[in-house]
Amino acid sequence: MPPTLPIGSAGPARPGPLRVGPRGCGGRTAGHDGGVRVDRVVPNLTVADLDQAVAEHGAVLGMRVVMDHGWIVTLSDDAGHQLSLMTQDATASTNPDVSVFVDDVHAALARVDAAGLEIVHPLTEEPWGVTRFFYRAGDGRVINIGTHTPEG
Repeated sequence: MPPTLPIGSAGPARPGPLRVGPRGCGGRTAGHDGGVRVDRVVPNLTVADLDQAVAEHGAVLGMRVVMDHGWIVTLSDDAGHQLSLMTQDATASTNPDVSVFVDDVHAALARVDAAGLEIVHPLTEEPWGVTRFFYRAGDGRVINIGTHTPEG
């Protein structure tokens, strides 16, 4: 158990200066080499009762429905923060924990392949206008990587 410090104490001195990397990430980098730009990150909650979950989270978080496909509903606030609620994915055998929208889904897939991670839903042009794939991270979480499919 760490020692208790008096109220107002700044705590023990840090050994040397604090390193701050890109965007204040504490010195950690995620391989920002200009290959894939992340445009949006949306947490996905799997729920048993979609209507109840939409009502609860909408009321508590002050969010409104911006997308409803019957099996997934995305809520958003005025600043564009989003939360998706889903029962069972329409085309994949597993639900993702998070959706990450990128500028180049093909480059992202190449990076996942290079990292040797498991693809759990193949690159697919979905009928609702998204091209996506899922991979399983080392901790078991399922990540949906997608981009909006250009029309035409």
